[in-house]
Amino acid sequence: MSNYTKEEIFDLIMHNQEEYAQFKKSAGELDLSELDFSNCTLSGVDFTDADLSGSSFSEGSLTECKFVNCDLTSADFSRSNIVESDFSESLLNGTDYSYATVSYCNFSDSDMAGAIFNESDLSDSDFAAAVNMSACRFDDGTIFPDSDMLPDDFDTTYTKDLSSLEDDEDNSSSEY
Repeated sequence: MSNYTKEEIFDLIMHNQEEYAQFKKSAGELDLSELDFSNCTLSGVDFTDADLSGSSFSEGSLTECKFVNCDLTSADFSRSNIVESDFSESLLNGTDYSYATVSYCNFSDSDMAGAIFNESDLSDSDFAAAVNMSACRFDDGTIFPDSDMLPDDFDTTYTKDLSSLEDDEDNSSSEY
């Protein structure tokens, strides 16, 4: 099969998923970094082993998509609706899921360090075998799945780090 440019692969994903699926079987790892899938509706797309770093899926609708073993570093899923998708074994460092609804998704063995879940609804998604969950960012508006779907040592209690906001004036005024 002929070699496709990144833009041609994007076009296949958007308009000819059958041909994309055929191409994907022989393609191996794909460089789809920094592509813009914003506002797209994707269903059943297999991105397994793809480099999607810096790509945007913001305000999209993703159903039954496979992101297995993907590099999703700094990818943007903000304000997306993601259902029954598989993010297992993926690198999610700095991936932004702010204001997203993430339902019935699998995050087994994914590296969550730096992932952002502000105001996200993570109901019914499985993070139990995810790594570095304690290094992700969330706020008091984040809705987590039941505790059996989270790592045993993960604390869903949101606390602002006030230690960095100590009033330096109090400390310096005591010197006078």
